[in-house]
Amino acid sequence: MTQIRLIVSDFTGTAAYYREVIGLRPQFDTVAPPYVAFEPEHGSALSLHDRADLDAVLGGVLRPGSGADSALIVLRVDDLDRYLTEVTGRGAEICTGPVVFGGRIRSAYLRDPEGNLLEIQQWLVTRSGEPVPPAS
Repeated sequence: MTQIRLIVSDFTGTAAYYREVIGLRPQFDTVAPPYVAFEPEHGSALSLHDRADLDAVLGGVLRPGSGADSALIVLRVDDLDRYLTEVTGRGAEICTGPVVFGGRIRSAYLRDPEGNLLEIQQWLVTRSGEPVPPAS
């Protein structure tokens, strides 16, 4: 997989949310419509594409409006509690969690300004069952 790309109506607000609230680093210094890619500390790229621009490029095939819960973005962090404290201090609202799945992953859920659901997860053990060392 190359990337997850969200098609957004409010490019500027959504890009600012991922950069300033969630804390993702943009791939390039300039963050401007119609496209931006973010590089999380762990995992693959998350990209945003302005809905009107992409619809024009594709010849009007996009359905109007945003599809609530049509995508789930999963970001991994080393310390979930610390990260949640940081992002709520910058304006994020936690929808639910933290919850533990299978004793292996601890997650909390947020929504971005477009209503997309984000899962923020901390690995407790690796896939091989080894404990994940605490963040330094």
